Formats: sequence, C-alpha cells, structure tokens
Amino acid sequence: MNDKSTAELVTELSREVSRLVRDELRLAKLELAEKGKRAGFGAGMFGAAGLTAFFGGATLIAAVVMLLALVLPAWAAAGIVAGVLLIVAAVLGLVGKNQVKKATPPMPEEAVASVKADIDEVRERAAHHRA
Repeated sequence: MNDKSTAELVTELSREVSRLVRDELRLAKLELAEKGKRAGFGAGMFGAAGLTAFFGGATLIAAVVMLLALVLPAWAAAGIVAGVLLIVAAVLGLVGKNQVKKATPPMPEEAVASVKADIDEVRERAAHHRA
C-alpha cells in the first residue's frame, strides 16, 4: 500500500502533468521547426524549377508564334497564342484556388498523437486507481 496522502498524490499529479504538457509543447515546437526547414528548402527548389521551366516555356511559345507567322500575319499569330495562354492561365488559377481552399493547416502530428496517448494513459490510471 502507498503511504502518500491524497494531497501529496494530487500535488505530484499536478507537477507531473505540468511537466508532461511542457515536454509535449517542446516536442511540437521541434517538430514544426523541422517541417518548416524542409518546406523552406523544398519551396526554394520549386522556385528554381519554376524559373527554369518559365524560360523553356517562353522559348517554346516564341517558336509557336514563329511557326504560325509562316501562315498568318505575325500580329495574328501572336494574338492567337496569347489568347490560348490566357485561357490556360485562367483554368490553372481556378484549379489552384480550389486546391488551396481544400488544404488543411499543418499540424504537429506526432505531438498530437503523443498527447492523446498521454491523456488515455492518465484516464486509464485514474480509473484503475479509483477501483
């Protein structure tokens, strides 16, 4: 049998819960910092890829205008290509807007799972201690 009084047990529980909450917050902070670093690097690489693709795409567009200029006046060829590009941009913009709307905010999944497990453990021990 345990010789600690109820007051001592409550004080110890309060101290342990406070420590546990601080530890879980520290874990969440570290997890989010790591995810942030990875996201930043990935975003930089996407930016470089996008810039390179932009130059490649611009060259291809110029080639399409030059090709159409063989059978149409140059101004008409450029107008047709510009119109098609604007339509494509509008469709991509709408699709992107819908995807951003569906995105969920980033969450520290490991920390959340750990906190849930801790809560379940405390509940289980509290129920076992009462019985």
